[in-house]
Amino acid sequence: MPRLKEKYIKKVIPEMMNKFKYKSVMAVPRLKKVIINMGLGSAIKDSKIMDEAVKELAIISGQKPIITRAKKSISNFGVRKGMPVGCKVTLRNDRMYEFLDKFINVAIARIRDFRGTPSDSFDGRGNYTIGIKEQLIFPEIDFDQVANTLGMNITIVTSALNDEEGKALLELMGTPFKK
Repeated sequence: MPRLKEKYIKKVIPEMMNKFKYKSVMAVPRLKKVIINMGLGSAIKDSKIMDEAVKELAIISGQKPIITRAKKSISNFGVRKGMPVGCKVTLRNDRMYEFLDKFINVAIARIRDFRGTPSDSFDGRGNYTIGIKEQLIFPEIDFDQVANTLGMNITIVTSALNDEEGKALLELMGTPFKK
């Protein structure tokens, strides 16, 4: 069992039940999935960037990413319908817990000038999105092999009904929010 899942079962559920007065364990919010998305507008001009991004996202997440394609043509950006414009991975169950454990405890600490994750990035339904400027914060990425620094968005989808419950869940899981 992943370390973060064990922490959720043993520590987070009892604390959430006390704090929000849930009647059942099933009412306690839980993590549903984690989506890692890389938007690559620069891949239109150079296809090697897309290959590199797919390879690195696979290393980071432990799962093969899917390539997202443009839904419609936009002439101002030089994009045609069907062109590859990014890649994404959806993690669930044990892979999700393993990734979040690594992200919260190792990767976040390697961000330059880190003072905590912003607490206003919730969407109103308890889901949290954080933007990362470079993939070099993950320990699996070899610094010498990186040609381009690529950013990514990490969305943590929870079953929480509102932002307050979602934030409490993520705080108890170990996410360092700004004070």
